[in-house]
Amino acid sequence: MRYVIYLLILFSLSGCIGDDIIFDTVPEAVRILNPLDSLTVGNTHQFEARFTNNIGQAEERNVIWSCSDEAVMSVDENGLATGLAEGKATITAEVLLDGQAPVSDAVEVVVSEEEVVGNPSEPRRGMIRTTSSYLLEGSFTLRQDGDDIVLEFGDDYRASTSLPGLYVYLTNNPATANNAFEIGRVQTFSGGHSYRISGVGLNDYDYLLYWCKPFSVKVGDGAIE
Repeated sequence: MRYVIYLLILFSLSGCIGDDIIFDTVPEAVRILNPLDSLTVGNTHQFEARFTNNIGQAEERNVIWSCSDEAVMSVDENGLATGLAEGKATITAEVLLDGQAPVSDAVEVVVSEEEVVGNPSEPRRGMIRTTSSYLLEGSFTLRQDGDDIVLEFGDDYRASTSLPGLYVYLTNNPATANNAFEIGRVQTFSGGHSYRISGVGLNDYDYLLYWCKPFSVKVGDGAIE
C-alpha cells in the first residue's frame, strides 16, 4: 500500500515540470556586488563585481571599469573609485564575451563635499510565480540588515501545502538547485513572513527558487530586481 501511495505522489509530481524549465542555461551576466549611492570628495570606494556564466556559476573574468564623468570621479582598472568633485557620475563594470555582445552593470553615484550619513544599500524586490501545477505566488523584498540579509514576503504570499519537502533557495540559475544557496524548508504557506540569511551578500544572487527536494522538481521562481 505504501508503494502505491509513493507511485501516486510521483506521478502527480510529473505535472510540476513546466515548459519554461526545459532549458537549463541563463544569460551571462556581470553584477556590481557593493554599489553605493554617494561618495564624499576625497574618499574612495573599492567596487567589486561578479561574472556568472551561462549556467549561473561565478567565473573569473577580466572586468573593465569605467566612469561617465572623470572630472567628478575616477575609477582604476581594479574598481577603486575616488570622489574628485561635486556632481553625479555612473560607474560601469563590463565583461567582454567571445563572439557576443559584452555584458555590463552600472551604478550612479552622487559625489558631495559633505558625508552622507548611512548611505544604505537599496532593497531588491521581486514576485514569485509558479512554474508547475501547484499554487505559488506573492511579492518579496531582499534587504541588508547589518551583516545579514533579510528576505521578506508580503501578505499576498501563498504556496501549496500539497508538496512534500518544499525548499527555497537563492540562485543564479533558476532551472536547477545545483550550486544554489539553500535558505531552508518552507514552513509558512500563507501571508507575510521572513528569513534572516547569514554569509550572503545582497547582490550575490539574482533569483529565488522553489524546489521539491525529495523529487528534485522545480515548483517556482522569482527574479530579484
